[in-house]
Amino acid sequence: MTLGEIYERHADFVWRCLRRQGVSDDDAPDAVQDVFLAVHRTLASFEGRSSVRTWLFTICRSVARDRRNRASRRHEVASLDAVGPEIDARADAAARLEHNSRLARLERILAAMEPEQRELLVLYEIEDMTGEEIAQALSLPLGTVYSRLQVARSAFQGEVARSAPAAGEDDPSNGNDERPRRASAGARP
Repeated sequence: MTLGEIYERHADFVWRCLRRQGVSDDDAPDAVQDVFLAVHRTLASFEGRSSVRTWLFTICRSVARDRRNRASRRHEVASLDAVGPEIDARADAAARLEHNSRLARLERILAAMEPEQRELLVLYEIEDMTGEEIAQALSLPLGTVYSRLQVARSAFQGEVARSAPAAGEDDPSNGNDERPRRASAGARP
């Protein structure tokens, strides 16, 4: 697999991982570049013992940690409350505004969670990584991943309850695409 192929297939995943790990919108392009520079430097030594997404996640985690550390030394604060990209004038403005409002609320709820819980929840529920991939990426036993995931889900639900929407505001736990999914019988926990 070439650097170009990895970038083409996984650039969006890298960007989302970095943003959800506290990298600001302003720093995200540079952080993505840092990730792919690291990929370029280490691609020849990648042995395929993990999936490419797991490998990229570990690089993202390191880059995000470095960025947060640099930001704290400069006394910067990363904001996860950004509404998102500009609204396309051709799109249904009301629907886009509602979506951005829900997304901003989800980001606030995730930002209020402990970083380790947020990380697990995002990887499993939003990025759709398997428990095995997460265990490998975080160097945790599989059983620990699943037990911590249950704690993270409870914390998420607690944050949802604490940030109950005002009248007319949408709830991210009521069926939009950004909410964590529930495991069905026989599926992953």
